[in-house]
Amino acid sequence: MKSSESPRASHRTHAEERPDRAELINPRAERVRAVARLAGRSARLRAGAFLVEGPQGCREALLAHLGRGPAIARAQWPTGRVVRELYVSARLARRDPDLQALVDETASLDGPDRPFVRTASDEVLTSMCDAVTGQDIVAVVGLPQQTGLGALPATPTLLPVLCRVQDPGNAGTILRAADAAGAEGIVLTAGSVDVFNPKLVRSTAGSLFHLPLVTGADVSATCQWLREQGVQVWAADGAAERTLVEVTDAELAAPTAWLFGNEAQGLSEHERGLADASASVPLYGAAESLNVGTAATVCLYASAMARRR
Repeated sequence: MKSSESPRASHRTHAEERPDRAELINPRAERVRAVARLAGRSARLRAGAFLVEGPQGCREALLAHLGRGPAIARAQWPTGRVVRELYVSARLARRDPDLQALVDETASLDGPDRPFVRTASDEVLTSMCDAVTGQDIVAVVGLPQQTGLGALPATPTLLPVLCRVQDPGNAGTILRAADAAGAEGIVLTAGSVDVFNPKLVRSTAGSLFHLPLVTGADVSATCQWLREQGVQVWAADGAAERTLVEVTDAELAAPTAWLFGNEAQGLSEHERGLADASASVPLYGAAESLNVGTAATVCLYASAMARRR
């Protein structure tokens, strides 16, 4: 392999590039450095791709690539166009045979659906990863093709709207909680963290591939669109007059979007004014507040459980 290979050279069909050939062992090779650069936003935008590290995230990326992921997100990641490159350790087959089977199935694809797949040494995989702890598998995944409100269902029943949430751990927690609670997408307004930040991707544990993603949204336009679809807008506001305990199931069971604010500042006056109603999460102990990831999880589950009671 020549070190001048580009990370975009992802749709190869040559037999010599099967994953059991020519293990990558040079952590300073240009291909390895190009993958590592995807930890930065500017490199992701130039390449049109992002980094997925570790078994669970890569498993969901491979399922999406093979057309077996949740249908709700397929408009953003069309079947056969998800994973561009895949790098695995030689011990993956022993540690996770089911994941290795997905790798082998993907490597056996023909034509443009087949990504570049290669075995890599521990040193190479560590050099590629943003995480401190090395991973047995790393994938380069294409950025989604649709990130506007059109990616969402016509009338979402549950939807988190992140207003200037900037911590990748918090945003990833909310995305994972939204997936678990049965939400039908997630919206991040302008000023929020890049949803393809490696820490955020890791914290979603693969849920990133389960939900339509709307990024860079205008909060006013989003709320207007939601009302046109018959979706009520609630604000999660620590200063609200009512707590979630005082909100009835009938109120929460209707199609609902929740606004969640910035970690340090919460929702702005403008953002609160866009909501139809507001509620706070009750604090029964001595804690001054909850972080936005935890508060969002409680609110999303309050809505999800109200719909099922």
